[in-house]
Amino acid sequence: MANSLNRRDWLRQSALAVAGLTSAPAWLVAAPARQPLAYREFGPDFDPRTAPPTNIRARLSANENPWGPSDKTKQALIDSLGESNRYAFQQIWSLRTGMAEKDGVKVSYILPGAGSSELLAAGINAYAPKGKVLLADPCYISDGMLGNFPMEKIPLTADYQYDLDAMAAKVDPAVHSLVYICNPNNPTGAILPADKLRKFIDDVSPKVPILLDEAYIDYATDPTTASMVDKVKEGKNVIILRTFSKLYAFAGLRVGYALARPALLKVLEPFTQQGFGVSVPSAAAGLAALKDTEFQQMTLRKTAESKQFLLDTLKGLDYKPLDSSANFVLFPIKMKGPQFQSQMMKEGILVRHWYFDKQPWCRVSIGTMDEMKAFAEAFTKVVS
Repeated sequence: MANSLNRRDWLRQSALAVAGLTSAPAWLVAAPARQPLAYREFGPDFDPRTAPPTNIRARLSANENPWGPSDKTKQALIDSLGESNRYAFQQIWSLRTGMAEKDGVKVSYILPGAGSSELLAAGINAYAPKGKVLLADPCYISDGMLGNFPMEKIPLTADYQYDLDAMAAKVDPAVHSLVYICNPNNPTGAILPADKLRKFIDDVSPKVPILLDEAYIDYATDPTTASMVDKVKEGKNVIILRTFSKLYAFAGLRVGYALARPALLKVLEPFTQQGFGVSVPSAAAGLAALKDTEFQQMTLRKTAESKQFLLDTLKGLDYKPLDSSANFVLFPIKMKGPQFQSQMMKEGILVRHWYFDKQPWCRVSIGTMDEMKAFAEAFTKVVS
């Protein structure tokens, strides 16, 4: 099969990559000593050696899709189970083809992964040993969740947007090996003006590759215009990351992909499973989800309705949420973040907290309308 990789080749190349870790910097081989990411949503006092709490009424901490997977996705999962005794060569090829068709690129421009997290980690592991990663603060990985890799942080602007001018002025090929941008940004939800981001790519990518995380791009008002796929097609040094965890409701099924020129994907490949992290059922379901536009539109419509309810609730209580182009909302709170998160959890509501710009913040994922009403009830009680 053209452009395919057999399991022996994958194992050999992966072994070579792992062997290289023996001489890697300490940040690459040692995880940071902190609460595991999987348990942060339960608050600072949660002990991972115990069972998760059972009183959860609304899980609004991980930016998941509360309405999926769709019926067509679930049927594809069921239908594929009988093939799960085989390696997913054909299913991964079909999924790659579907991904490529969606974005109008050749299959060679697509590298699937077990969620975009695998590919994001691959990008950091591939480039960070060569220099600092230039990124905004806060952004998805600025808190060191992928390890204490060398990074240089550029603060957000006064309106909590990426300061592209400051980043462009700072980038230095002798110092920086990669620029990371999350658009829309997590945790703020802000989306960059498309024309400004395109100019930034034109100016910066000839100097340093850009890793562009578009995990939430589907929630943009105009995803086609907001996405930078056109810059990949132009041959720019841009690696776009996409996930099925949000719009397609695959947070537990683990499907994502990197989209870039083949030469850039080859830089990432030794640090990935080269597609084989995606199981037979997940690959089959992913292809079905790509085609299920009716479910996608339903998710976007219901997300907008729940988000508006949340915004009205917050503003009615004199809180000022940031504008969000994602499936979550960030707003400043009037008590310490850990305390707020713990009190909300006692009410059965899971949320996340941040601290930046000298104030605490809460991020609320968009849930079903019933979940948002449960949040409103608990929030009113906690802050009153």
